[in-house]
Amino acid sequence: MVATLRVVLDQLVAPTEPPLAEASRELARALVLGAPAGCEVEAIAPAGGDDAGLASVGLAGVRRTALARRELAAALQLGVGTGIGGGMIHSPSLFAPLVRHDRVHDHDQTVVSVWDLRPWESSAELPRGVAAWHKAMLRRAVKHADAVVVPTHSLAVRLLEIAPGIGDRIRVVAGAAPLGFAVPVDEIGRRRELGLPEGFLLIAAGPPASEGLDAGFAAVAASAVDLPVVVIDVEEGHEPAVADLASAAGIPERRLHVRGALGATDRGAVLGGAVALIAPSRRAAFPWRVVDALTLGVPVIAASSAVHDEVVFDGGALVAASDHGELAEGLGAALAAALGSTAAADRLGVLSGDRGRAFSWREAADKVWALHAEL
Repeated sequence: MVATLRVVLDQLVAPTEPPLAEASRELARALVLGAPAGCEVEAIAPAGGDDAGLASVGLAGVRRTALARRELAAALQLGVGTGIGGGMIHSPSLFAPLVRHDRVHDHDQTVVSVWDLRPWESSAELPRGVAAWHKAMLRRAVKHADAVVVPTHSLAVRLLEIAPGIGDRIRVVAGAAPLGFAVPVDEIGRRRELGLPEGFLLIAAGPPASEGLDAGFAAVAASAVDLPVVVIDVEEGHEPAVADLASAAGIPERRLHVRGALGATDRGAVLGGAVALIAPSRRAAFPWRVVDALTLGVPVIAASSAVHDEVVFDGGALVAASDHGELAEGLGAALAAALGSTAAADRLGVLSGDRGRAFSWREAADKVWALHAEL
């Protein structure tokens, strides 16, 4: 008898969050590669959309719902019938059929994931409907999820404060850079195509306050490190706001290069040209680009936070601060020290690469299989 793990892959059909779409694909791929004997992986996906992302994962099959993603999201929020059915269901997000089920007699189980607490801690930065959907789905998870996966222990602690009813059902399974993530052999050509210079400071953030981009720019200005600044993961239409923040910090337009979300190969090329990654956000969210940088051994200068302290640990420079001004000054001093000599930069790069080996989708998949076996 074959045991089937059904993974919700809505983001591969209608991606709304690039990091989550990539994480969903990488986790599904690792689950397929690490499937125990007698087990297989199927996808649950909304009607419509492109199958290209699903086809690359190696799934045993794809079960389409009758509803498209938007309608399915509304049905899941209300807890009405979706036609998804039971069995072992794992969702890389809160997008799952969180309804009453019988795990003991019918062997139905539903596991969901939470990567970012912005809907609860900085909800004003999101469209009202998006924040409301996440809050409603977490309430449903408290009632019906068999387990809730988070990527760090610090996020587990904070989520329990937000939703104490989850109790002992929280599990910690970290994310990782994509399988095989590396600086591509054509890195220079890719950076040219992106219109980027060689040797720059990298920040992955947008203008919302919780992402700390203003502190990151202020840190660059305070450091007196005269290098170009590349900002990635900026949502379309937010480029002028990023430019305004840079100008306010005293960074001239000629030094600033703003780009949106990049695929794994282009991202590897960008990191290959980065002298250091500055991570100024202190939000309770898994820091995907920090993990990318650690994986490739790029020096990391990060704001100290519960999440960064756990993820970066001894793999980078962590700067504690009580306010915005102190954070900018501290990040600037750490950046200046890290790039003050070749030896200092090389040392931080080695520490970064050593820490990067702690993150693996294969290990994450093994923990997911073990979790469902436990349930």
